[in-house]
Amino acid sequence: MIHFYNVHMQYGDYTALKDISISVEKGEFVFITGPSGAGKTSLLRLIFGMERPSSGQLLVNSINLNRISRNALDMLRRKMGFIFQDFKLLPKLTVFENVAFPLESMGMKSKEMRPKVLAAIEMVGLKQKLKSFPNQLSGGEQQRVAIGIALANKPPLILADEPTGAVDNKTTEDILTLFKRVSSELGITIVIVTHDRQVSSFVDRVAAIRDGRTSSEFIRIRKDSTQMVEGENISSKNPSPDDNTHEEYAVIDRVGRLQIPAEYYKQLGIEDKGRVKVSLEDGQIVIKAP
Repeated sequence: MIHFYNVHMQYGDYTALKDISISVEKGEFVFITGPSGAGKTSLLRLIFGMERPSSGQLLVNSINLNRISRNALDMLRRKMGFIFQDFKLLPKLTVFENVAFPLESMGMKSKEMRPKVLAAIEMVGLKQKLKSFPNQLSGGEQQRVAIGIALANKPPLILADEPTGAVDNKTTEDILTLFKRVSSELGITIVIVTHDRQVSSFVDRVAAIRDGRTSSEFIRIRKDSTQMVEGENISSKNPSPDDNTHEEYAVIDRVGRLQIPAEYYKQLGIEDKGRVKVSLEDGQIVIKAP
């Protein structure tokens, strides 16, 4: 569904993304985590076609976004839902009208549009709020409207930028439970960026970004098995400090470069060395300070 191949993103002298290689398969529900300024939102903007990579290749639904025309991009975006952190609701429109607005803008006739809008509103649990305006809703309800807008046309892909950043813990749990339901029942691929690793229990896979690079991945471990998946781009495992249902994997890119977790090379005192000693000992790769 989504494939980044050694993607760089440059804004003048500032590098937002550095050599990103990551894939999200059809139907996956994935979190992209990292601190503020790590490059998470830039990743979403690239997927949605709001920006183009400075170098590297990006494929979405088998379409190369480096070469896509304006008209083709507009058509591709109709197959995506984008959920903003600040909801982006139109204040003078009701819940029904907000969810209907993008479909009306696409030229959809009322007969086709109305059942889609009602189904989306029911899915997000706001059937009793059809005629309410945004200022009559709680923050969590406004976020549900935003999810309904993204769902209305049943896109195969939904992107969400910090969708729980402005709500409390209970509402966060409710919203992420809703996303999980949408993913499992409708088969929609969902990519959420967040700075909060504490919410990783809602998904099977978390990709962590630091300083514009994919630093590691966290994969859920099933209680009835040793490992959930065998990812082709993941390597040595270490327990996740935040959630004992996931294990952390260092990332190997497509040319064989291994990204070592920052805390490891700091402990070894090699962050400024630029080189390390690597050896194969008893079937294990051993990294030592020079």
